[in-house]
Amino acid sequence: MMLISLIIEKSQGELWGRVMFDDNLIIDSAKNVASLERKMKKLLKSLHQLDPENVTFELQYDLSALFAQFSYLKITSIAREAEMNPTLLRQYVTGIKHASPKQAKKVEAAIHKIGHDLVNITVYAA
Repeated sequence: MMLISLIIEKSQGELWGRVMFDDNLIIDSAKNVASLERKMKKLLKSLHQLDPENVTFELQYDLSALFAQFSYLKITSIAREAEMNPTLLRQYVTGIKHASPKQAKKVEAAIHKIGHDLVNITVYAA
């Protein structure tokens, strides 16, 4: 199985994806992640003769695509967990400003922590 990074960005209502393979930048767009993955696998097969069944993508989201794809994530809550100003995070999400790698890692760590916290929840029913 071949693991390939698929970077996902959002622009004008669509998701854009890019893959770098053998010094070849492959770009396409789709309405959702599943369609984008299918299109990228088709392009990899066409351009590099890769068997789509042997390709798995490591999905990497920019902040606007992340919050669009996972709309249940609340910017204020993520910002609080990341010890970041919510207004600044909103500016990253809308593209007014761009997060540095350090800031992006803070957001990622906050989301991972929240996910870990949620996995460990037990719901009691009387």
